[in-house]
Amino acid sequence: MKETENIFLNLINQHKAIIHKISKMYMNDAEEQRDLFQEIILQLWKAYPTFKGNSKFTTWMYRVCLNTALIYFKKDNKKVDKAPLDGNIDVMDVNENEGKEEKLTYLYAAVQELNAIEKALIFLFLENQSHREIAENLGISEVNARVKLNRTKEKLQFIIKKNGYEF
Repeated sequence: MKETENIFLNLINQHKAIIHKISKMYMNDAEEQRDLFQEIILQLWKAYPTFKGNSKFTTWMYRVCLNTALIYFKKDNKKVDKAPLDGNIDVMDVNENEGKEEKLTYLYAAVQELNAIEKALIFLFLENQSHREIAENLGISEVNARVKLNRTKEKLQFIIKKNGYEF
């Protein structure tokens, strides 16, 4: 059991940025992001015995993380508010220049206006997932994934322009 636990912890440590990104996309408040992060870790641990290695660990992880986020979001009836642009959004994974951090802040704020499925689509797209991989992760057809993703990207562009933080 100890060996399984160590392997799991190493895998989570290698890929924790995925969990941080999903938490930020689904929750606006830093405390809610931490709660969702913990819930995702718990669900990954519970589901880990079902991981058979038939796919990459990250593919399996995306699916568990996104399903957990969707359920968590629905279960708690969290209302999506517009994120204030006062710099309170924590951009943990960015060590680049200030301009990129500002753009990421705007992007996360705009993403908060999307519904849960649209957030999943954008997240997987930003993770360079192919249409096939997005379809597999969300349990939809590849054609449906392509259409939904294109509509979601258009909606996100509209939100960005509407809020006046086009870049």
